Amino acid sequence: MTFHRPSLRAAAAAVTLLLLAACVPGGPADPAPDGAPGGTTAPASPGDPTTMPPAPAGLERFYSQQPVWTTCEDTFDCAEVEVPLDYSRPEAETIRLSLIRKRGTDPRGALLVNPGGPGASGVDLVRASVANTFSTELRSGYDIVGFDPRGVSRSAPVTCLTDAERDARRASQPDTSTPEGLEEVRRAAADYARACESKTGVSLAFVDTVSAARDLDILRAVNGDARLNYLGYSYGTKLGATYASLFPDNVGRMVLDGALDPALSNEEITLGQATAFESEIRAYLADCLSAPGCPFDGDVDDALEQLHRLFADIEENPLTAADGRVVPIGDFVGGFIVPLYEDALWPRLSLALAGALAGDPTEMLVLADAGAGREADGSYTGNLNDAFAAINCLDYPMTTDLEEQEADARRLERASPTIGRYLAYGGTQCEPWPFPPTGAPAPVSAPGAAPIVVIGTTGDPATPYVWAEALREQLESSVLVTYKSHGHTAYGRGGECITNAVDAYLLDGTVPEDGLTC
Repeated sequence: MTFHRPSLRAAAAAVTLLLLAACVPGGPADPAPDGAPGGTTAPASPGDPTTMPPAPAGLERFYSQQPVWTTCEDTFDCAEVEVPLDYSRPEAETIRLSLIRKRGTDPRGALLVNPGGPGASGVDLVRASVANTFSTELRSGYDIVGFDPRGVSRSAPVTCLTDAERDARRASQPDTSTPEGLEEVRRAAADYARACESKTGVSLAFVDTVSAARDLDILRAVNGDARLNYLGYSYGTKLGATYASLFPDNVGRMVLDGALDPALSNEEITLGQATAFESEIRAYLADCLSAPGCPFDGDVDDALEQLHRLFADIEENPLTAADGRVVPIGDFVGGFIVPLYEDALWPRLSLALAGALAGDPTEMLVLADAGAGREADGSYTGNLNDAFAAINCLDYPMTTDLEEQEADARRLERASPTIGRYLAYGGTQCEPWPFPPTGAPAPVSAPGAAPIVVIGTTGDPATPYVWAEALREQLESSVLVTYKSHGHTAYGRGGECITNAVDAYLLDGTVPEDGLTC
């Protein structure tokens, strides 16, 4: 549900979004079943990849529009594309989606990219990180096009709280182990839902993933491509898989990196993340103990006990950062999880924990602020958290029965004694939501689609590796590429093996061997 960018801000934003959802390691994949692609050169899609498919009935004017690209940010082009707000009534209200393009030197078409979330900005991904995330060859061979999906950032954004209200919401620390604390959480959720409806309006009912996937087909067409070439990270894999199930004949070259399993419920997703994060916490502590300056001592179990004591102390007596803000346990845990998305940030986590153990949570608050999108001046950028809540409340029926939520909380704490309790009671956020869910967990299928490359990282805490295996099984034409490492997603951080496999596929159509391990 998140995204990868090689920067602290990006990794942090991914973490915050994931936690709002409550918010294995594995070897090479099994051999491909009979008929599965692998090691072959495939066309962009079945049939003639140059023949533009007809627009769905009633949507012709959207598919035939010509976006006006204007120079922005010096070396980029920007445009807006009009799409129906409600696809069942395309003649009614419309919204506009924001796009950014980095032109290739010898492009064969557009590569649309989505960084995940849901709620992360593809415009920001391309603008801030195109040179660091995408290889020179890929940037030459495609126009790299980032877009803000509906409800996100610049595209009819979900709007709920002022900056001051966001600060106040983060500072709140109800105790969910008491009836009074749970009631406080439910009241806050109801207030939040009313604010979102009041400030966003009717578009709040139409930010679901199916609608966003239908938008994606319009974006394909207005960029002049007969087939969709797409690279999606984390939640972006769900968006891509949904597109493939809706438009299998329009799939071009598609890479789904850091896969979500669309068949899982919200509660199952959160439980899987709790398990995976606990594994990565132990991996981090083992690494920390082997390095100089680690703030813990003993073996991993000893260090874990020391970490648990620190969390308990923060719960009872929140520390005050250098800017005068109190750091409650929610913010502290949010900051703690940020560097677990990228093992290159583990040394920074050690510094933040060392500071907290010495009574100074400032560095942990910096990490938490990065996750929340808060700038040093107190302003917030984007609408990551608001869009995440709105999209997930439409996509997933949530457990709202209190007894079921309590049982779920116990499962989460068993799965992750370190952070599981902080991931519980996610259903409270969607219980008062003004619009009922329109989606439901189900396996995806895209019969007849061109080959799809699914990538899983064995030590991914946010999208556990088993989810990539599951998506590979659901998509008949897919192959699985495994990255044996820690952290979230692979392309852009997984070295030459991953880069070469993805580039060869996207640029030349060479499908990786199913089970390739890097």
